Amino acid sequence: MQEKTIMCRDTAERRRDTLERLGSERDLWVSTAHPDHGPHHVPLWFLWDGQAIWMSTGANSATARNIREEPRVRLALPDTVDVVMLQGEGRCFAAREVPGEAADAFADKFGWDPRLEERPYAYLRVVPRTVRAWRGTSELRGRIVMRDGTWLG
Repeated sequence: MQEKTIMCRDTAERRRDTLERLGSERDLWVSTAHPDHGPHHVPLWFLWDGQAIWMSTGANSATARNIREEPRVRLALPDTVDVVMLQGEGRCFAAREVPGEAADAFADKFGWDPRLEERPYAYLRVVPRTVRAWRGTSELRGRIVMRDGTWLG
């Protein structure tokens, strides 16, 4: 049996690959926690604007309530082989308060505008402080590609 050789990417390659995925993918997992009710984990559509992740969910959802109470969140793209995990602080915007540029870009990407729904929606903005990216155990070392809000490499 022939053993596969896995090439380890350097930090600059991981950063480039991560930014490409953030710009092209549509789904991620959002992990929040409430001080009294504990953890909550849901998949949401997302938009990367080059600085932050934008999502939308019901204004009264557990995710929105949790972020209002405890803004620290973790996000993960849904691939367990090519892992990208982000950590940062979230902020909720009512649909009438979200910056128009972000809401318009979100609507353009998904063909759906939460501002037009009868039921109230919130927009969630997460600015990453830490980003980790790795493919397999050979890339566990050096997996941090953003630290304290600054891209490495």
